[in-house]
Formats: sequence, structure tokens, C-alpha cells
Amino acid sequence: MKDVIKFLQALKENNNREWFQAHKAEYVAAQSRFNEFTDRLIAGISAFDETVSGLSAKDCTYRIYRDTRFSNDKSPYKLHLGAFVCRGGKKSGFAGYYFQVGPEEEGYSAGNMMAVGHYCFETPVLRLLREDISMGEGDFEQTLRMAPDFRLDDSDKLRRVPNGFDKNGPYADYLRYRSYCLVKSQGLAFSLSPDCLERTLALFETTRPFLDYLNRAIEFSRENND
Repeated sequence: MKDVIKFLQALKENNNREWFQAHKAEYVAAQSRFNEFTDRLIAGISAFDETVSGLSAKDCTYRIYRDTRFSNDKSPYKLHLGAFVCRGGKKSGFAGYYFQVGPEEEGYSAGNMMAVGHYCFETPVLRLLREDISMGEGDFEQTLRMAPDFRLDDSDKLRRVPNGFDKNGPYADYLRYRSYCLVKSQGLAFSLSPDCLERTLALFETTRPFLDYLNRAIEFSRENND
């Protein structure tokens, strides 16, 4: 991973098309190295989550080119490389495991991070999840305790509990979330360590119950709306 992060560090200082074109071979090499890591990551996850078996890096990785049409930041390239490993691939709509490396310690734009879950639930799925949580007698909270190295991302929450749910219930605060995603900032040293893959897999395995909880609602919603 050292060469991947080295390239991203250089890109951070030279985020322009002229520099990128002059160093295109370095980018291709870095992307290839990250793809190799992703293929091994998929194989490792498949050992405890068979739903991702058969995927390849191309099913899970993203282009480095930014869509700047609606952004004030016109930098043409992302400063990270990431892979989203989920059943059916990154565009399937299922929740999954996300791994990212970048030149900074933390943060989505250029940091080193892991995430497990989904950020853009369809309205029927979100309703199902809230119903499951409110009536589940703590089973959702239990999935969080099983992944103690992660925290539930609280950056996208409603100010109040949605209508139709008990605002004084024991799990009312969880109902305010509009996305359900566990996150962890692993830092540069972690990503550069020789056992990065093994440590990542061990952490992801603890989140499997949480992921199953989310995907159960997604699957149920699709089966009942076909």
C-alpha cells in the first residue's frame, strides 16, 4: 500500500490535469496495486460473508475522476482510492464493506477509513429499519456492541424522532438516523502496516451482524415491492 499512498500524497500537492497526465503511469500502477489488494480483500471477506463471493475489484472500485459540475471545488481528481464490497457489487443498492486509503490520517476526502453499511436508503427500507429497531428489543444495539472498534456515523440525523414512532422509547435516538453506517478512521500507520489486510478483515468480520441487519430490510423491501 506504500506506493499507492505515495502517489496520492503527490497528487494532493499537484491536483491538476497537467501533472496527472505527466504521471499517468504512476497512477495506473497505484490503481493496479490497489485493485490487487481489493481482490484479496474480497476473497477474505468471502470467508465469513459468502454473499460477496465471485466479485472482482472492478465490481467494487471507483474512478479517480471527480464530478465537479455541482461543486465549488473544481479539483479534477479524488485524493483517495476506495473499494465498496457488497453483494451484487457497488451499484446493487445493498449495504457493504468500504475500505479507503489516502494521504491524510482521517476524513472522507483524503483520509484512511473503513465504513460498513449504507448511506442512501430508499424510503421504504428506512421505514422498515426504524420499525425493526423500535420493536426489536435491543437486537440492533447488540450488533453495535459486537463491533466495538467502530462507531455509528451520526453526521446525518433528524432533529426529532419521525412521526409514527415513540419519541420516548428506549431506542428512539436510533430512529433519528437517515443513514446507518459504522465508521472507523484507521490512520496512515494502519494502512501502511504489512498486516493491513489481515487486520482489516478481522475488523470487518465483527460488523457482519450489523450488515445482515441492514440487508435483511433491503431484501424484504425488494421482495414485497416486485
